This record gives sequence, structure tokens and C-alpha cells, in this order.
Amino acid sequence: MNLDLQQVEDAAKALYIRALKVLPPDVKSGFAALQKTETDRTAQSILGTMVTNIKVAEDTDNLLCQDTGLPIYNVTVGRNVSFDGSALKAALVRGCTRATREHPLRSSVVHPLTRKNEHTSCGPGIPVIHFDFVDTPDVVDIEMIPKGSGSENNSFLRMAIPAEGQAAIKQFVIDCVIAAGGKTCPPTIVGVGVGGTSDLCIHLAKKAATRPLGSVCADAAGAALERELSEAVNLLGIGPQGLGGDSTAFAVHIEIAATHITMNPVAVNMQCHSARRARATLTPTGITYGF
Repeated sequence: MNLDLQQVEDAAKALYIRALKVLPPDVKSGFAALQKTETDRTAQSILGTMVTNIKVAEDTDNLLCQDTGLPIYNVTVGRNVSFDGSALKAALVRGCTRATREHPLRSSVVHPLTRKNEHTSCGPGIPVIHFDFVDTPDVVDIEMIPKGSGSENNSFLRMAIPAEGQAAIKQFVIDCVIAAGGKTCPPTIVGVGVGGTSDLCIHLAKKAATRPLGSVCADAAGAALERELSEAVNLLGIGPQGLGGDSTAFAVHIEIAATHITMNPVAVNMQCHSARRARATLTPTGITYGF
């Protein structure tokens, strides 16, 4: 399969717009589950308003939130796919730029020192592009995640030591959720990375935060810790928008990596209630869109 770069560019544009307007079905189901269990009257009202916003955005073809976020493209390439890597990255940048200028979207991306905005949602190192590879032949999967600053600002890293054990991981996660409070527009998805190097650990936390609701950590110990922490954070009373209630988080997700014998990094990255993402799958027969 020779990858069609025009298809990639078109998909990159369409995915950005789609992710900003249509919430994935698993997140909608997450809201429905929280509405069934929430006991606080104010929290019930806030959840209802959030659900109404989701429906209005879809019915009127509008954005779910004003924050168009930092664009992230996760590209998974199968076997027997031929492409020029540099040209593929350029196609993603062009698609991101077109989404911003042609739709148009508000560009949230600025230079970190001068604060200049090119109004393309692009800049040095942005969009963020991650590549992975799988055994499936003749397929390229592109996932787009617009990561808003309300959630991204609540990112944390601790270089724990092995002697502290899992208790340090649990305490750190709880402390981070408390510190974030309502600033992440809860209910959230709390992403936790454990292990690796400092930079890998933070990446794992981001990966965990943007995983679909209902998915489970592939590691058995990680999955058990997910269940324990998911229950614990909803006992904190932070609630929707930080105004109290049972619905602080949809879930806690964990991703792990092996690490050094003398350290145990733990990172937290959060996703707000508008957990936006969109996906395109390119095959020799065309493009299909989903979540």
C-alpha cells in the first residue's frame, strides 16, 4: 500500500474539526453512568447541563468548547505501507493548518516566548505527532486529540523511590486530583503513568488520560490499581466543575513501563469532561472515520 498523502492531509483537517464537535460514544455513556449514581442535587444539575451542551453542539454543528486545544496526532502504521516520513509529517501539518484557517477555528497555539500566534494551530513542535507500528497489513490509523489547556495545565510528575511502594503512587494521584479541584472541568479522566524515564512516564499518563472509557490497563497489577483509584477519587467530594458531588472522575486510567531498579516515576495527566478525540483509518479501499 502506497500511502496517499493528500488523503492524510484531508483526514488531518477533518479529524480536527470532528474531534471538536462530536463527543465519542464512550464518553456519552460515561455521563449516563454518572447521572445514575450521582446523589448531590447540584451535581445532578451540572451533569445535566453538560449533557445538554453536548447535544446542542452536535445538533447545531458547533464546537463542544471554545478551547480548540493543542493538536496531537497519533499515527499507527501497519505492515507493507510505503511512505516518506517527512512528507507524512508535512501533510499532517497542512491538514491542521487548513482546519484552522478554512473552517475556521480559533488558534490556541502561540510561540512560548514572544506569544505570537500564527493562526494555524501550528508552531515549533506543534502539532505533536507520535508514530507507532503494528502487524496489521495495509492500514494507517490516525487519531487526533485536541488537548485543552484546562486539563493540560494539571500535569504532574513525581520521581518516587521503590521503597515507598504503591502507597506513594496512590497518595500522589489523590493529591493531584485534590490540587486540580475544579480547574480541569470535572468529571475528568485521570491518566496515570508509572515507570519508564521521566519523559516516558509523562507520555504514558497522557496516553492513559486519552484512552477510551471502558478500556482497561493491559497489565493485571495496573488494572487492579485503576479500579481502586477510580473508586477512591469519587469519594473526595470534588464533583462536577468542583462544586461538590460524587462525580469527580469518569475513571482513573493507568499505563505502565519498566523502569530502573532505583526509581519509580509516577505522572498524572488529566482529561476534562469534554474528552475529545477522533480517528481515521486509511486502507487501499479508502478512509473510514470513527473514534
